[in-house]
Amino acid sequence: MHKRKEPIPDKTNKISGIIVDSALTVHRTLGPGLLERVYEECLIQELTLRGLKVESQIPLPIEYKGLRIEDAVRIDILVENCVIIEIKAVETVLPVHEAQLLTYLKLSNNRLGLLINFNSPLIKDGIKRIAN
Repeated sequence: MHKRKEPIPDKTNKISGIIVDSALTVHRTLGPGLLERVYEECLIQELTLRGLKVESQIPLPIEYKGLRIEDAVRIDILVENCVIIEIKAVETVLPVHEAQLLTYLKLSNNRLGLLINFNSPLIKDGIKRIAN
């Protein structure tokens, strides 16, 4: 029997809402069709302008049977030390993209992530909320 997790804190949910609104603003301004790096930089700028603490390209180490790989993966964006954002600019979000974000949540001990595909014609269809 596994332990039931606590609900996502209100502060984290509020930050998530600001992130979604920021992604809508970036998408409305730029539209689909650009590289992930462009959307990442613009979203960082939008979140920073809204007063949030934002870190990007954070190395996340992986440990396996005594082996530590320091720079195994990188978190695209971490907002307020509690919400991970994985940026995509792809035709279709695949299950592996969701698995990637879920793994980042587990490895970093964060509870909430947003998978944002800026290549969606409607950005609301390109945002997937994933909780751990």
